[in-house]
Amino acid sequence: MRQFAKKQILFVHPRKASFIELDRELLAERWEIVDLYQPGRWSNPFKVAAAVRGCDGVVGWWASWHTFWPFIFAPLLKKPSLLIVGGFDIANERDIGYGYQQGGARKYLSRLIIKRATRLMTNSEYSRSEFLANIGTPRQPLDVVYHGVPDRFGRLRQGPRDRLAITVGNVDSANLERKGLRAFVEAAALLPDVEFVVVGRLLDDGAERLRELAGPNVKLAGFVSDEELFNLYERAAVYVQASQHEGFGVSVAEAMLGGCVPVVTRRGALPEVVGDVGITLDSREATAIAEGIRAALALDTQAPTRARERVLVEFPVQKRRSGLQDLVGRLFGA
Repeated sequence: MRQFAKKQILFVHPRKASFIELDRELLAERWEIVDLYQPGRWSNPFKVAAAVRGCDGVVGWWASWHTFWPFIFAPLLKKPSLLIVGGFDIANERDIGYGYQQGGARKYLSRLIIKRATRLMTNSEYSRSEFLANIGTPRQPLDVVYHGVPDRFGRLRQGPRDRLAITVGNVDSANLERKGLRAFVEAAALLPDVEFVVVGRLLDDGAERLRELAGPNVKLAGFVSDEELFNLYERAAVYVQASQHEGFGVSVAEAMLGGCVPVVTRRGALPEVVGDVGITLDSREATAIAEGIRAALALDTQAPTRARERVLVEFPVQKRRSGLQDLVGRLFGA
């Protein structure tokens, strides 16, 4: 009978991502999970209503089209809900055309969903401040729970690291600026003795534009397996994230666990993740990125250890587990 069963959570998400899958695993330790995977814009409201009715509560990732019907029905059916926000749904970066809070239908859609959530959670102090600046003070609690970053390495690889700088991000026209891919590739011309690798799916003509800029020391690796990516993290001396906006920066933290010294822009939550163990840039231009990489390569041999230790201490999975489970437990009163 249901009174003796685990309570059920309707887990709403729009795409496959390691950090979303981790949250699902952490919730499944205490509750039964019913997935509502909605990669497209449209869903059947009758099926969503039945799914919400059959569960004890809703947890959703981002305020967007996929969470509209679940968070419309949850309060109507008196089901508690937790909405995880941060990134495109609360951003307003007009100079690169990024973020729902620029205006139009997506702005009102996201705000309607946010208003109907019982509790809100975000992944960095930066995202919390961005929410307050772009949307205002919410009526419900807004908690910060940092991402948990699993340690896939166990220890640092021994020996010297390659003169290799990597960055990770899907290669499309928008990310040439938003993720700083253009400037990263242009920086390679200023450091001909350093290998530059861009890891990420080649999605549109942005890849051709990068190829036109790339010199002989640049490789567009495309999509790689987790094993290949973690091998790059273990080999590379430097990880670069020259983004205009980051709500956290999971790839940065993963690379740091592998021993990469991070070189990041002073944008979004990147300084919050990196702290004092890497190089933080005031400019996103190629010359500044090249200087940052040069400075990172000149650091002492303990720099990889410091980068790794920061993530182990500040962003362990256990902190994510306790924070997420605590918030959902409060919703259920258990």
